This record gives sequence, C-alpha cells and structure tokens, in this order.
Amino acid sequence: MVGLSLGEQNFIKGGIAQDLRTDGRKRISYRPIFVETGVIPQASGSARVKLGGTDVIASVKAELGRPAPSHPDQGKVSINVDCSPIAEPTFEGRGGEELSTELSSALQRCLLGGKSGAGAGIDLSSLSIVQGKHCWDLYIEGLVVSSDGNLLDALGAAIKAALANTAIPKAQVAASALPDDEPEIDVSDEEFLQFDTTSVPVIITLTKVGRHYIVDATTEEESQMSSAISISINRQGRICGLTKRGGAGLDPSIILDMISVAKHVSEQLINKLDSEIAAAEACDDEDDEMDS
Repeated sequence: MVGLSLGEQNFIKGGIAQDLRTDGRKRISYRPIFVETGVIPQASGSARVKLGGTDVIASVKAELGRPAPSHPDQGKVSINVDCSPIAEPTFEGRGGEELSTELSSALQRCLLGGKSGAGAGIDLSSLSIVQGKHCWDLYIEGLVVSSDGNLLDALGAAIKAALANTAIPKAQVAASALPDDEPEIDVSDEEFLQFDTTSVPVIITLTKVGRHYIVDATTEEESQMSSAISISINRQGRICGLTKRGGAGLDPSIILDMISVAKHVSEQLINKLDSEIAAAEACDDEDDEMDS
C-alpha cells in the first residue's frame, strides 16, 4: 500500500485534472516499453517486458494433451501469475496470493474470452492435432519481478511477446491400422511451427482518478483510483475481453467512451509492441547464430 500525504494526493489528482501527470506524461500516454524475448531457454517461448518501473516475465510451455470433451476440436491454455515478494514487500504471504489469483483470472478473461471460448484472443482451434484425441496444451506462467503499477497491461504484453517467441514442435499423426485405434503422434525434434499471434490482443487498463481516466497508471496513481476497466483489443479492433476492479460504479455511457479511447490507444500500443517484439526476435536470432 502506498502511503501518501494529503498534499501528495492532491498533487497527483491536480496534475491528472490538468493533463500533466507527475512524470510529465499526458493522461493517455504510456511509459517507455522495453521487450526482450527468449529469456528462458527451457521454455517453448518467453519474454520480458519493462514498462517504466514495472518489470514482468512470461513463459510458455507446450505439452501434448487431450482435448476437453466439450471442445474436442480445441487445445487448452492455462494462465498462472506469481507475484514475487522481492518485487513488492506487500506480496509476502496472503497479499501476494490474492493479487496472483486476481491477475490470473483477469488475464484468463481478457485473453481466453468466455467459458465457451467465444471471443478468445488466443485461437484454441489452432492447437488441435487430432479431434477429440490429441491437442497441444499451453501453460503460460507470468512472474512479477518489480512493480510500479499497471501490472495487467504489462503481463498481457509479455504474454503476447512470449507467444510470438513460441515454437511448437511439428506433430504428425502416424497411420493406424484401424480407424478406432488410438492414433500415435510423432513429435519432431527439428521442425517447429511459429505460433500465430495475429489476433492476440493487448490489454488497455483505463484507471479513473477524480473525474478523469488515465492509461498505464503508476502505483501512486493507482492508490488514488476510484475504479479501473481493463479492455483487451486485437489488431482488428475486436474486443476480446473486459474486466473491472474498484468499488465505484461507472455509467454505461462512460464505459462506451472508455472503450472508444481504449481502441484508439490500442492501435498505438500494438504498433509499438510489435516493433519491439520484431527487434527482440531479430536480436534473439543473431544470438542463436553466434552460438552456433
């Protein structure tokens, strides 16, 4: 919890009201974003994202699994976040567990849509190998290394970058003697398929402080919020998920306005993030060539 004097609180709120935040940004401006990919060699894909003083890592592990009976033509994705006590003393014990659960649930809603999979930002059908028999299961792990606000957006960006870095082994179905036989899967050690992140969204959190809302709030700014809405939007402008936190209610017309602002901001963030991912991947490839 951030302990601010009344003067500091008024300074933060006054700056936001005048569209000049304490770090010099406007209300709808992000802090500089830095992306590094391939940070965990043992993972199928991984990335580190730094957003100001917020630093997070996401890793993806692909394993063979069985589709759920309700969705025989889809793979499965699970998302889990760990808040390190090193990042923030308040993450020690129960506080960290509760935040980890909250962030994991919010990421599930923003990236995987509803329980039916409708609106999912990650194409689960692309993970199917043999309908009803075999699929890829993706285990996505997020780690908060240091925290200075806007953890959800940073984790969403790290997951998108980690998925762009993810190579899934090419899986071929061996010809079986009988149609009812359990199909054998031959997983290649040499051929990999790059995960398609075209429709994977970014998450834009709009935090309401006083009468105004801001993007990419710092921890101090978050301490003054009345509510926040996180909206996941992909490159096509499609809303993949929405989640709200904070006790104060929001008028539906304000929510529509926030969605409109989020769509505008998402275009800029996606372009910036994609260029950072491309640069990180190019750097990663150069390192691999030097190693070989």
